[in-house]
Amino acid sequence: MTLVLRAARSTDAGKLGAMISEAVAANAWKPKLHSAAQDVAHMGDLIDRGWVTVCESGGDVAGFLALDGAEVHSLYVIGKRQNAGIGSALIGHAKARVQRLQLWTFQANAGAQRFYQRHGFSEAERTDGTRNEEGLPDISYVWTRSLKENDDG
Repeated sequence: MTLVLRAARSTDAGKLGAMISEAVAANAWKPKLHSAAQDVAHMGDLIDRGWVTVCESGGDVAGFLALDGAEVHSLYVIGKRQNAGIGSALIGHAKARVQRLQLWTFQANAGAQRFYQRHGFSEAERTDGTRNEEGLPDISYVWTRSLKENDDG
């Protein structure tokens, strides 16, 4: 199936907010801190900032990436569309725009850790979670464009 990346529109906020709510509900380790309406409002704010790229698959919004400069703020793929190249397309899009990326993921999210390591990210720091809203231990990952990638670009 063809993947289409595009800038998010304000009308995408509902679908993207629902992805966040779905991900929280699907992971027992992740506390529910916000209502579904708050998730939609949060996505509206990120879209207004110009941070959000969506990935459409089969005409449906299947995932998104919010990028603040070189920091991946969030990357979500709808549950039923995971492992279909959507996350890879979104992270590849981000990597094409910058020389270096940084992000945080939770230590409990083993799938995300494997995903980022497969895409060339290296662990930079672990914390006990006192600095994040969820209070969960987390890991900072960093990706830096290699000289070979600069030559191939």
